[in-house]
Amino acid sequence: MTHTSRPSRTWLITGAGRGLGRAFAQAALEHGDRVVGTVRRAGAMAKLQRAYPNSVREILLDVRDAGAVASAVDDAARAFDGLDIVVNNAGAGFVGALEEVSEQQARDHLDLNLFGAMWVSQAAIPHLRARGGGDIVQVSTVGAIGSMPAFGLYNAGKWALEGFSEALSAEVAQFGIRVTIAQLGGFATDWAGSSMQFAAPKAEYDELRTAVFGTPAIPWPATDPEAASTDADPREAADALIAHLADPSHPLRVLIGGDAPEHAAMAYAARRDSYGRGTDFNWPG
Repeated sequence: MTHTSRPSRTWLITGAGRGLGRAFAQAALEHGDRVVGTVRRAGAMAKLQRAYPNSVREILLDVRDAGAVASAVDDAARAFDGLDIVVNNAGAGFVGALEEVSEQQARDHLDLNLFGAMWVSQAAIPHLRARGGGDIVQVSTVGAIGSMPAFGLYNAGKWALEGFSEALSAEVAQFGIRVTIAQLGGFATDWAGSSMQFAAPKAEYDELRTAVFGTPAIPWPATDPEAASTDADPREAADALIAHLADPSHPLRVLIGGDAPEHAAMAYAARRDSYGRGTDFNWPG
């Protein structure tokens, strides 16, 4: 169903070919908006292009390449004469204890999950400012609040994403640009499947991996998460994001997913407790 009660907007969504990115694109199009999606594989948005031939454009992009990002964002703005909403969704998970992570893996991961979003945001600001305002959405996770053994590199990238994004929100508010940090819980995407990246395992961490994942084997066998997962439908995340963007109060952070509030509460409690009982945080009792 297409909604036409407000002016049509143009979205730029990175990683729009599948999973959450595709769900965001589908929901935007159903609301009567236009979408420019970046993908790593040509034709990844073909189904959406057939369904919405006048409202979808696809751009090949590796967000780790800052120069290519600048050109792609300019192209995206030209596609429909401006940008209104930019969603930094491209990213991947990573499993590995710190001792197992190679220098190149660490740099590649942060280039994708942290710097990619930074370059896209940087390139989008002039276009949103020219429009008189707009939205930048950073797809984060409840893992940006806390941490988990073997996910330290992933946690580091998302914590850093939130750090620069919170500062960014104060920098660009003067231009009418709003920033959203979307902290997602579990959704049925390929994040934990074939998209997951792994460090070379060391035997010393077999017991830890067994405790955390139920097996010491790395990488774990690939599955079809959209067929087998008990996590939520990505469309729920898309609907929640659209509702958040329509909220006049528009808080900086939004928890998305039925399990997200519980995970966030546990992570904040653990961080508070990490200071020890001697620190005065107005402890109950």
